[in-house]
Amino acid sequence: MSHNGMEKIPISPKLTTNEKFFKDKVGLNESFDLGVRKITVLGKELNIYYVNGLCDTSYIIELLEELVHLNDVERRSSKVKEIVHNRLVHQQVESIEYLDEVVDQVLSGLIVVLLEGEDSGFVIDTRSYPGRNPEEPDTEKVVRGARDGYVENIIVNTALTRRRIRDERLRNEIFQIGERSKTDICLSYIKDVADPDLVDVVRKEVKSINIDGLTMADKTVEEFLVKQGFNPYPLVRFTERPDVAATHLLEGHVIIMVDTSPSVIITPTTFFHHVQHVEEYRQSPAVGTFVRWVRFLGIFASLFLLPLWFLMILEPDMLPEAISFVGPNEQSNIPVVIQIFLADIGIEFLRLAAIHTPTALSTAMGLIAAVLIGQIAIDVGLFVPEVILYVAVAAIGSFTTPSYELSVANKIVRLILLALVAIFHAPGLVVGVTAFILFLAGTRSLNTPYLWPFLPFSPKALFMILIRRATPGAKVRPSIVHPKNRFRQPQ
Repeated sequence: MSHNGMEKIPISPKLTTNEKFFKDKVGLNESFDLGVRKITVLGKELNIYYVNGLCDTSYIIELLEELVHLNDVERRSSKVKEIVHNRLVHQQVESIEYLDEVVDQVLSGLIVVLLEGEDSGFVIDTRSYPGRNPEEPDTEKVVRGARDGYVENIIVNTALTRRRIRDERLRNEIFQIGERSKTDICLSYIKDVADPDLVDVVRKEVKSINIDGLTMADKTVEEFLVKQGFNPYPLVRFTERPDVAATHLLEGHVIIMVDTSPSVIITPTTFFHHVQHVEEYRQSPAVGTFVRWVRFLGIFASLFLLPLWFLMILEPDMLPEAISFVGPNEQSNIPVVIQIFLADIGIEFLRLAAIHTPTALSTAMGLIAAVLIGQIAIDVGLFVPEVILYVAVAAIGSFTTPSYELSVANKIVRLILLALVAIFHAPGLVVGVTAFILFLAGTRSLNTPYLWPFLPFSPKALFMILIRRATPGAKVRPSIVHPKNRFRQPQ
């Protein structure tokens, strides 16, 4: 693991040489948080290197007590290294031979013990990263269900998944990616369920990421993984809920966890993975199916309601008699299409403002937006009341979309469809929708067709998406991830 052109430099038996390396390369004595503690054990010098904020001090004090206590109970011997190794009271102690690896480990929050006269040292995992406790993620709340969510610490995250899947075949492979950031990335999959080719592809893609730092964590990994380009549609699914991640692991998906990020990446995913929510599985099948249909309706409205309504205004003769009241009754000063765009972008303003407004002020902001702007814009004659209504329904539809990334992508498509209807009327809508479906059908995420099971058509799987089956009935894993083991229940 040579970084920044560093050759592999072996640990020197002389502690002063090692200390000089730390001073020259890592900034010992320059950075206040990088330190070395020197003690003598059985007549031999011993140095402990650490980074202040990333270690658990209480562990280190315990280790030091054990080591210093050796001077009272052991007599000097030639086997100091074995005695020290035996007394490092910790479950994770490994041998280390190269100085650049020592640097990597120390900067990751482990401590390294080097002995005078020995050309290898010990690395002890006393990491204790600053972080928060698992709590329910804001974006995926449920009425009933677990209230724990992933946090920014990869060790806690793997533990949350292990707690739900205690299978000896669950694998968590860890890599360090990023020339400078050396971020930990963990690949999770169940060995006898996940498709080995899929695991290999993901592993190869992750290992080939060549960049100086992954400060934006999972998002950067996603862009390297699926080569997104300017496609607005999300090609992987993010979740902050361990129960969702565990469900997908059991279906045969591969999960990527990135240290410092509370959301994990589920891959591969299709369009329909982004329209599901935990809530459906926390209710009975009938209620789950009802909730799901309402959600589908909302997503459909967020995409097609405004273009359809606008088409009816442009071509009133296309309206059936029964709903001939649709469309603005009074003439407006501004063309309707511009009103729609203004109102739609206005709602986008509100959404962005809500993200950036401190919680205490956001309620006030909502009141101003709803009461003052909407009503006065109608009174002044800027908007027709119907425009506000339909834009609001479309906006609520995009808020019912469980995946935030998908709702923004749908909004972009909606604006494009509106522009096409404004220019070409009915043919514009038909061609636009057709092009949209073809675009999604042509999209692949890690060789997975994006619109499966609709295209390529799989009636059984499509039925599972439209109707939430009871768990005892759902015996087969989805074939899209090519699981090695098709059946959920033991035969």
